[in-house]
Formats: sequence, C-alpha cells, structure tokens
Amino acid sequence: MPIQTNKTVIFLMGPTASGKTDLAIQLSQQFKTRLISVDSALIYKGMDIGTAKPDKAILKKYPHQLIDICNPENSYSAFDFTRDAHAQIKIAFSNNELPILVGGTSFYFHALEYGLSKLPESNPESKEKFNQLLKSKGTIALHQNLKKIDSQAANRIHPNDTQRIARALEVFNLSGKTLSELQGNKNPIINYPIKKIILMPDRGELHSRIEIRFLSMIEHGFLKEVKRLKQNPNLHENLPAIRCVGYRQAWQYLNGKISKTDMTEKAIIATRQLCKRQSTWLKSETDALVLKSPSLAKAVAFINS
Repeated sequence: MPIQTNKTVIFLMGPTASGKTDLAIQLSQQFKTRLISVDSALIYKGMDIGTAKPDKAILKKYPHQLIDICNPENSYSAFDFTRDAHAQIKIAFSNNELPILVGGTSFYFHALEYGLSKLPESNPESKEKFNQLLKSKGTIALHQNLKKIDSQAANRIHPNDTQRIARALEVFNLSGKTLSELQGNKNPIINYPIKKIILMPDRGELHSRIEIRFLSMIEHGFLKEVKRLKQNPNLHENLPAIRCVGYRQAWQYLNGKISKTDMTEKAIIATRQLCKRQSTWLKSETDALVLKSPSLAKAVAFINS
C-alpha cells in the first residue's frame, strides 16, 4: 500500500505484553515500513529470551532498527536514543518508507516528541567515578546523597534506579547545578506529524499474559541465558541491563540470594509493576487511537486518515 507523502511518523505504543510487535509486523505487510524499536531492554546484545525480543527469523524477515546495538556492560541514554531514532526516521523518509516506532519505553517516546533538557555531557572519567561509587557505597546510599543535593529529583527517582541516580549526581558534579535546576527549555527532536496507536488490553488480560510469558521464558532457556551473562566479568547487579525486569531476579537466584519460586514470583510482580507504570503514562496521551486488542483494519484506517 502506498504511503502518504506528508512524512508522518507512527508511534505504536503499549505496555509490555500488549501485542505491539505482532501489530507492527501486520502493518509491515500493508505498508512499506521501517520498524524502529523503542525499548530500553531490546538494545542489549545477548539478552534475547528475558526481553521477549522477536526471534531471529522474524527479525530477518521484518528487521527492527535499534535492536542489538549495545553490549550489556555499556550505557545507552535517552539522548543516544533520540539521536539514533531521528537518524532512522530520516533514512525511512529518504527510502519512501513509513517509520513505525514500536515499543514500551515511554520516556524514549516522550524524549523524541518533546525533547530533552540541556544537560552537561557525560565523559568516560565521570562515568567511571560514579560506577565505582555505586559499587562501593550502593544505590541506597547514593540516593540519600542525591536527596541532600536535589530533593526534588530524589523524590522523582526510585531508590533502586541506579542509572538515573548516578546521572543526577553526575550532572551536579559536572555543572555545579542540580538536575532540577537545569531541566526545562526543551525542544522537540522531530518536527514531523505524529500519529499514535496505543494497545491497551484490560489489566487482567495483561497480568495473565505476563505470567504465561515469563513461565515460557523459563522453559525456553532464560536461566541459561543469564548464566552466560554472569560469565562476563564486567557485568554486575547494579548495571541498567541487569536491572531489567526478570534479569535482576534471575541474577539474585543464581547468586543464591532467593529461591527459584521466589525468583519467579518476584519477576512476575516486577513485570506487572512495570506494566502499571507504562499504562499510567499512556493514559495521559491524547489524540491517539486506543485499541483494547490489535486491529489491523482500524490501524490502517487511522494511518490513512
């Protein structure tokens, strides 16, 4: 199906386990598309089962950009995402493709649409400094430090969110100003029309899918995958990659900190909590096509409207 020439960008959003990938593939069968992943977990190489990454056969037939672009020991920021996604959107338009950004990382979508605050750039020395502080003092202690420096940011950032805590402290260290002071004055990253499609199944259905999916991950080798990751000496429990839901709990189980039953229960609960946060964010979106279940016909009509 030919696409319109007004350079529209499609945001295909939804909480985890809502069926976004399947609908994106169906749309790729109707339009000439470029699928661009908007997922802070799918970026990592070697983290396939626990992130519910589309399998290799699907990715070969329906390539998704921005998947498998980062080693799990490395960092990847929202700024990195906006830069890479913008480049992919420009490639799509140059190829007369419809860019469909598909994923569940709401902050990435928000950053692309509304921009990011102008913050001091990180550097290797600064990153290393705060990585070492995380290892030596722990996340909770650094969160307490942040509370003394910038209580407003500390109240927004969860005490276990190592990446954002470290970044907030790093911003203060580099600039002498708090994150809260510097945030603002944002400019959109993209200046194209955006059409948003949101998949939002009922909560009970999502909870059921999350449990079934995690149990299936266990059956299909998720723990073997985490064991392989543990062989990498550069990986530890406080890295953003290992803090992804499921991986953190599996890491704790393999370290003997919790039982397999506790791991399963905690991973499912953590995924449901993620789902709730994603759903809350998405409910604030306006002018979107909201679907309780994937509907190719409704999505195509909305894109063509």
